[in-house]
Amino acid sequence: MFVTLARLVFVHGSVGNAELTFAAQRPLVERFELVLHTRSGYPPRAPLERIDFEDQAAELAAELRPGDHLVGHSYGGVVSLLAAAQRPVLASLAVGEPPAFRVAGDDPAVREFMQAYDAIVGRGPLSPREYLASFLPLVGSRMPIGERLSPVLEQGTRAAMAERPPNEAVIPLDELAEAPFPKLVLSGGHSAAFDAVCDVLVERLPADRAVVPGAGHSLPRAPGYNEALVGFVERAA
Repeated sequence: MFVTLARLVFVHGSVGNAELTFAAQRPLVERFELVLHTRSGYPPRAPLERIDFEDQAAELAAELRPGDHLVGHSYGGVVSLLAAAQRPVLASLAVGEPPAFRVAGDDPAVREFMQAYDAIVGRGPLSPREYLASFLPLVGSRMPIGERLSPVLEQGTRAAMAERPPNEAVIPLDELAEAPFPKLVLSGGHSAAFDAVCDVLVERLPADRAVVPGAGHSLPRAPGYNEALVGFVERAA
């Protein structure tokens, strides 16, 4: 007898591609079918001069199957929220610290975050390493960078620099609230700005909440992330 495993579709955020972002989720292959969705513009896909979350949401929605468990991290969380509303065939939706700052635009921490981000991009053309040196501390990522970036990391950084700002995304909260599948919002407890967004999503979707500290914004690397995700997926199933 063949047993059909539930599909977990992982969507990565900025800078790191799917292979890098979700390396710690590889052991879950013993219990689930893992689908690492690499967003357009990220390696090994061809580079793009401009990346738009709306285009990527449409691409992702076209690949979703009924019964999928969709897991989006950071910018990939924004893409996943939009895709889930476009094609609400999911068994569950989990997003980790999506920078959907528009939903909490009046929050002081969000305004401070966006001012800091605007200051980075307003400095003019930056090299990929210069961008990482400013961007990673802002979002709270603990991804190590060396003196020279690997080709994969360099393309991923250039892709992040080409992304449409995620605070421009209009998240269809009402449509998602009406969707029957359960939702989970994960955060790392390290950023008041991300917490403000997560608080709004928990209330409006509505969604369960899991806090997994220990890795900053790099949530998939945090202790307890896999356990929180698997517990949610199994309850949803």
